[in-house]
Amino acid sequence: MQHGGPPAGRCRHERRLKLNNPLPGLPLIESPLFPALLPSLGLDAEETRIAANLHEHGFAVFDFPDPDLDLRIERIQQRLGPQYGVDLANPESDKTAGLRRVQDAWQQDPDVRAIAANQRVLDLLTKLYGRSAFPFQTLNFPVGTQQDAHSDAVHFSSLPERFMCGVWLAMEDISAEAGPLFYYPGSHRWPIMSNAMIGRRGFGSDLQSAQDPYAPAWQAMCDAHGAGPQTFLARKGQALIWCANLLHGGSRQNDPRLTRWSQVTHYYFDDCVYYTPAFSDETTGQLQLRDIRAISDGKARPNLYLGEEVRPLQRSPAPVQPKKASPLQRVFRWAAGRSK
Repeated sequence: MQHGGPPAGRCRHERRLKLNNPLPGLPLIESPLFPALLPSLGLDAEETRIAANLHEHGFAVFDFPDPDLDLRIERIQQRLGPQYGVDLANPESDKTAGLRRVQDAWQQDPDVRAIAANQRVLDLLTKLYGRSAFPFQTLNFPVGTQQDAHSDAVHFSSLPERFMCGVWLAMEDISAEAGPLFYYPGSHRWPIMSNAMIGRRGFGSDLQSAQDPYAPAWQAMCDAHGAGPQTFLARKGQALIWCANLLHGGSRQNDPRLTRWSQVTHYYFDDCVYYTPAFSDETTGQLQLRDIRAISDGKARPNLYLGEEVRPLQRSPAPVQPKKASPLQRVFRWAAGRSK
């Protein structure tokens, strides 16, 4: 299936990487061959630092590359503020009492879309992963999420695995009392939790929270590794990239009067199958596929495996069971048999 693709130069860059990379089914920064591949990637000093941090720790901090960012943030706060249902201008109001997020505001807000589709970020992610990046979802928050530790890989994943990442942008200076982002460095290298791994069926299931079934397993992994969280006290304009399987969440917001404005953009990469693992059973081939549209160009991204489109499996119709004969019908059949 044809769709709007990346510039020709980026395509040539990807073809060159595939020729030199024996493991194209792994993101470059998550590949065990990353140290050997790094000199051939053509990264500058800052890109090399980001790549090394992602490979080693599963996250990297950088300054968001947009000269108009302050103005964009101001406009986003003005336009989205009323949607949260709380008096954000009152310094004494409980900011956590209203709606805590707006999903996919990029569909109406040009500044949310501009942040998500920032070309320098897309170019950076494309270099780091070895496939063309595109944004597919935005989340805008006026306060902290206070969300338990989780991996995004159970919410949205890809085949091949790990071709997904998040970029979190601080839209103001974040204090320790405002419920800052936290993460577990190195947890991106742990096994990706699947339904088969924790012993449940996902396809056709119904969950109030997609991450709840995996929480005991994540806690067990933290205990086994002696892992503890680190918090990110970001300043306005700083952004953090995290790998698909990095365990992260939102700290408790100790002061509900504070805001914690931020935007999360989730990115996929071309030539993958996109699906929701929490409601899938990979072992039996039952995947809840996603219909993905790129924020950057508005075009659909089909589910692809090695360039060929993958479509949802059609469920076979249940076999029609023959109706049981009534007593009178059985008498007629017996009589018909006797007359032969």
